[in-house]
Amino acid sequence: MKQNYLREIVFSAIAIALATVVSVVLKLPSLPFGGSVTLFSMLIICLPGYWFGFRTGIIAALAYGTLQLLFDPYIVHPLQLLLDYPLAFGALGLSGLFHKSKNGLLIGYIVGVAGRFVMHMISGLIYFTEYVPDLKGNIAAVWGSTLYNMSYIVPELVITCILLALPPVAALMKQLKTMAAK
Repeated sequence: MKQNYLREIVFSAIAIALATVVSVVLKLPSLPFGGSVTLFSMLIICLPGYWFGFRTGIIAALAYGTLQLLFDPYIVHPLQLLLDYPLAFGALGLSGLFHKSKNGLLIGYIVGVAGRFVMHMISGLIYFTEYVPDLKGNIAAVWGSTLYNMSYIVPELVITCILLALPPVAALMKQLKTMAAK
């Protein structure tokens, strides 16, 4: 049992480190108020959940969110900090809910990214509405936050789903899961 726990820690630490490096090195230019396409970093951080399940996925994603806060903070309020860092990136750990499902990585990735999007959207709605005029009960703020966050999350989601659909990548992901689960 100890060896499996140690394996989870090691594989998760490697995923966290790799996702952090990818998010710094392969990051496309940031948007004015945070957010950017970071080629495949969200996929990498979903892998511990896919390999080991929900608990490990959430812990790894929360650790990654904390690192993102340290490396590239954009803070305007303590609640925004919670929504944009530990909760948003922690949502990527939802991928672990599907670790035993057919197409579990793809489904878990989409659910995790959707969870991250919701957290960022709520944060944007609450804290960044000052940049959007108050039109018809602040509906413009809702659309502003939604579109802003979609502008960097959806492209990465689409690119990653295309990557996961490639047969060699799908085979590699299965092989990695087998290695992790030994």
